[in-house]
Amino acid sequence: MGLSTAFTERFVVEHPIALAPMGGSAGGALTAAVSRGGGLGLLGSGNGDEDWLARELPVLADACAGKPWGIGFQTWAIDEGAVARSLEHGPAAVMLSFGDPSPFVERIRGAGTALILQVTDLEEARRAVDLGADVIVAQGTEGGGHGARHGRSTLPFVPVVVDLAAPIPVLAAGGIADGRGVAAVLALGAAGALLGTRFQATTEALVDPATARAIVEGSGADTERSRVLDIARSSRWPERYTARTLAHPFLDEWRGREDELTADPRARQEHQEAVARGTIPALPQWAGEGIDLIDDVPSAADLVGSLAAQAEKALNRAGGR
Repeated sequence: MGLSTAFTERFVVEHPIALAPMGGSAGGALTAAVSRGGGLGLLGSGNGDEDWLARELPVLADACAGKPWGIGFQTWAIDEGAVARSLEHGPAAVMLSFGDPSPFVERIRGAGTALILQVTDLEEARRAVDLGADVIVAQGTEGGGHGARHGRSTLPFVPVVVDLAAPIPVLAAGGIADGRGVAAVLALGAAGALLGTRFQATTEALVDPATARAIVEGSGADTERSRVLDIARSSRWPERYTARTLAHPFLDEWRGREDELTADPRARQEHQEAVARGTIPALPQWAGEGIDLIDDVPSAADLVGSLAAQAEKALNRAGGR
């Protein structure tokens, strides 16, 4: 039967599932695999690094088999040139997250490309509606990686955004790691789900094998949201966005002492030296609260179909009751 929604109809995809454009790890192979599997793959270009895109876009083109795909940016970190260069490759959608998207909206819509805007609170949701978003992603704080410091939990946030944005399709994000989660957000009125951490633990993801293993072996209780690792890495992420990661020695040492860490160049140098020695990961291990539900590292193409089948089964079971 399949799960047909406004999202699947808009992009002519089989399943209401999208890949979160995770900066660096959602490369060409993963994006293409999700699209081949019947979802919408979104390339995680982050700050629009030209060298990274030059490497990953050909991989995507070779492996996508003509399926629709998109590209995502960290809005605070890009300029118009990054968006213009991405549009030259004909993505079906451009997704903008974390920051003011208004400088880029006209160029994206002028190219006939769908505009996907991620929001973390109701003010951002209203702004996305006013800007004419084709799809809105409502991100809850349970998700891995970056999100609003004072965001909302997925379950209560999604239906509020659905009501506010109607008839614009809304994708739910944050802590969704299996088909039951997809079914739950569809029941809340979302047109689909955008998943990140679940797709990090796939064969095509650009992550260190140790990170995929840590996700499989970890628990949601092992994750926490903090700015410590951004400060330690001298990352330019704005203060309003914290990141949910797995445990890390610097988190234990500096938790609740972000101002001290910011003012201590010696500590940041120690972080760099530990990375160089290989005693801590070069990147934080981004992970959402749903990792208890992840116990394997399948192909992303196969995973999309499995998630959709699980979701349909869960909805049918609930309807039968």
